[in-house]
Amino acid sequence: MELKKGYFITFEGADGCGKTTQLELISRWLEENSIDNLKTLEPGDTGLGKSLRQILLHYEKPVANAAETFLYLADRAQHVKYLIQPALKDKKVILCDRYTDSTVAYQGYGRGEDTERINYLNNIATGGLEPDLTLVFDVQSETAQKRVGKDKDRLESEGMDFHKKVRLGYLELAKKYPHRIKVIDANRGIEEVFSSTKEAIGELLNL
Repeated sequence: MELKKGYFITFEGADGCGKTTQLELISRWLEENSIDNLKTLEPGDTGLGKSLRQILLHYEKPVANAAETFLYLADRAQHVKYLIQPALKDKKVILCDRYTDSTVAYQGYGRGEDTERINYLNNIATGGLEPDLTLVFDVQSETAQKRVGKDKDRLESEGMDFHKKVRLGYLELAKKYPHRIKVIDANRGIEEVFSSTKEAIGELLNL
């Protein structure tokens, strides 16, 4: 099935929310419907991005909040130019694990950085490219951290207060951008969540 245009769909939520699992399930579902799709993620899905991801998630010394934010933005600028924009031109459905909302939720609400400044910088990094649809997989912070397990990266290792602020950030973003962001209750089982995810994407693609 050939689409008239490309679609950009982002999967968001706190660590442990199940977004990556849902992205994989949606990719298979689209393939079953003969729809060409690209699975991608931030940070780290370009050559430069892989190096930045290693620093962002595994650097063992203190990282200034502003430095952390700029590293994510650098990855995003590279990602948009060399992966996302070409895929849109090829009329693919792009399924992206994290995008601009992650930076607002984590570095803005979580770290306490100025969200308006982050929005301004995000706009520079992306050239103003917004998703057609953003799915926020919302789950209780305690549940999410249990799902992550013991082997945690630098951000996953932050305290519960940080993760609660991130969750609140996502919910605030959903209120601010209801035309773009849909909240999915991710406290449920995988199949129930998938049903809601499929419904939201099917509506966008007229499936």
